[in-house]
Formats: sequence, structure tokens, C-alpha cells
Amino acid sequence: MLTRKQYELLVYIDQQLRKSGVSPSFDEMKDALGLKSKSGIHRLITGLEERGFIRRLPHRARAIEILRLPDNMEVSGPKAKRRGKGFALNVIEGDFKLPGAKPAAEAGSVQLPLYGRIAAGTPIEALRDHSHAVDIPAGMIGTGEHYALEIEGDSMTDAGIYAGDTVIIRRSDTAENGSIVVALIEETEVTLKRLRRKGASIALEPANIAFETRIFGPDQVKVQGCLVGLIRKY
Repeated sequence: MLTRKQYELLVYIDQQLRKSGVSPSFDEMKDALGLKSKSGIHRLITGLEERGFIRRLPHRARAIEILRLPDNMEVSGPKAKRRGKGFALNVIEGDFKLPGAKPAAEAGSVQLPLYGRIAAGTPIEALRDHSHAVDIPAGMIGTGEHYALEIEGDSMTDAGIYAGDTVIIRRSDTAENGSIVVALIEETEVTLKRLRRKGASIALEPANIAFETRIFGPDQVKVQGCLVGLIRKY
């Protein structure tokens, strides 16, 4: 999963590579993203590299190779392939307009309802506050209904999810085994955890060894959505 700035930087680097065949300089990246210093670009580049989206080629200036792109990222142009070690990207263009969302045409963003805070530690009841919204890049989401929640707690830090982050959730009442989900526990508690099915039981796993996995019966947990993206403010 990528933060908004990581996503914007990856898009910019990909566009420049396809346009000129040369990756942009840190100064060009800084200006394109509206950042004040190159140190912010360095952190974003490091984050993209750690997540396996890019690779910095050693002993070469301005040498960045894109290894992969997000599944929901559109690639335009007649040559929508990136050569790497066995890497090729085939993209099917799609329309990601959401029913009820308010598009910002020039920015390519949509507004999602920000319901409130959800615990990534001790579960709390989700705040269904429909008076707040958050702008996100349209390319971060696909079809379906989505909403946003702000993270509290630190039980998912090993999955790259920290207190203060805003997570983007696709509304769903089902989830694949191993997915990170919004789970409603016994109709009163809501939490963000990785879901594991073990026989007739459901395990909600944290991504922090300081927290314990909780086991529930099949009727005690309801899936309310699946994690599809994350936004972080620096």
C-alpha cells in the first residue's frame, strides 16, 4: 500500500521515464510534488524501494527502475510495458468514478466520507460521522463503495499502518483469508486487523508482536470492509 505522496511520485517517475527514458532528478521531483526540500523526496524514494515498486541502480546518477506499478494505476500511451527482470505490465483501462462521490476534475481526486477513528489496538466503536470527507487520488480505488477511517493505536505497525494514518476501505461483507479488514465484533466493537479463518473459528491478527491474536466464533465477527489504500500526512 502507498501513501498519497508515494503514489504521486511513482506516477511522476513513470511518466518521465516513458517520456524521455531518463528518471527525473530529486530537484525535479521536489518541484513536481510541491515539497520544500529534497529530504522529503529521499524518504518517499526509500519507501517506494522498500515496498518493491522501484529500484535505484548503483553507480549511476538519476537511475531509477520501476519494478511494478499499483494494480489500479492507469498507464497511458502505446508502450505500456516496463522492461525489468521478467516484468511486464498489461493494463486494462477503467473508469473509477464512484456513485455519490464528488470529483475534483483538475486534481483527479474524489471525496470519500471520513467516518471517524478506528482502533488498530484495543477495538473501539466506529464513529459514523457523515459530516467529514477526505480527498484521495481517484486512481487509488476501483469499483464499489468506499469510505475512509482514521487509525488509532499501533497494533498494525508491522504492516505499515500507523496512528494518524487514514485508511481507505472498500465496503464488503466478505474477505479473502489473510486480508486486512474492518471487523465488527459482537455488534459493539470495530477494529482493523488481518483476518484468518481456522476451521469454524475466526482469528483477528495484529501486525505487532506486542499484541495478541484474538479468536472468535463465526457468529461473533462481521466483515464491514477490506483495506485498499492508505494516506499518510508528513
